[in-house]
Amino acid sequence: MKVFITGATGVIGRRAVPRLVAAGHAVTAVERSCVGAAHIAHVGAQPIELDLFDARAVRAAVAGHEAVINLATHMPETTLKMLLPGAFGLSVWAENDRLRSEGARNIAEAALAGGAKRLIQESFAPVYPDCGGKWIDESVRIAPERYNRTVADAERAAERFTQAGRSGIVLRFAAFYGPDAMQLNDLVRALRLGIAPLPSSPAAYISSISHDDAAAAVVASLAAPAGAYNVSDDEPLTRRAYFDTLAALIGAPPPRIPPAWLAPLLGSAGRLMARSQRIANSKLRAATGWAPRYPSVREGFAATLREQREAQAPHAQAA
Repeated sequence: MKVFITGATGVIGRRAVPRLVAAGHAVTAVERSCVGAAHIAHVGAQPIELDLFDARAVRAAVAGHEAVINLATHMPETTLKMLLPGAFGLSVWAENDRLRSEGARNIAEAALAGGAKRLIQESFAPVYPDCGGKWIDESVRIAPERYNRTVADAERAAERFTQAGRSGIVLRFAAFYGPDAMQLNDLVRALRLGIAPLPSSPAAYISSISHDDAAAAVVASLAAPAGAYNVSDDEPLTRRAYFDTLAALIGAPPPRIPPAWLAPLLGSAGRLMARSQRIANSKLRAATGWAPRYPSVREGFAATLREQREAQAPHAQAA
């Protein structure tokens, strides 16, 4: 299959591209740097530079591809900016908002015009409402906060693709983690100080997915029927278990979790991150056969920290 993918050098894209190539697909991948282009070419895909806001250029680039995967995002470079949009201004999310509205629309329209049969659009599972300890499936309506309201725009682009008689697929990813995750490194630093950086109830659930498992889900979704799918691990943990698991792995004591009433002080991002979300992945598993390698962060955090240590070892020996 001829596959066109954006966000190819992001944390999920750079894992998905070699998996797509290994599965036998001919892949065209959008990159943003010479280094990214070299990596894409090295794994056997065709790199391409593209302005996703140039509708005419997007249409020309996408033409002739059977499947289009849109993973393009632009996240703030620090957790602090991610959690304090009020302090730094919502401008830190402006590029990401434009990608999820104008960019997603351009890609969906180009996919339709170019004859693609399948469009896969990334989305964000933690925009579900707070459901306490209840399991959340795809029938629950999303409820974005102010800072990420354009998640709904991106999902609508895929829905319009389906309404045109094609297969539009929305992948609602849970909270990412991996050895190259900025958020995980910031969390480890906070836990070493004895503090969990996210105000919430200790009993509130947090749903997670490793970068590698998310990339595997992207490839698996090429065989999924149209619709929205949660991409989460099998066992979401309560905040208490989540933070205590990582703290124990780094040799830190159980951290103090700031109370949930502090969450609004972090603006709309704080309010969203404090929600209790026990997200179910059964629909994607049933539709594609996909299953996460790591059932929960208990296994995933241990593997991630081990991978980080192995990557750092050669540098330490050289020093």
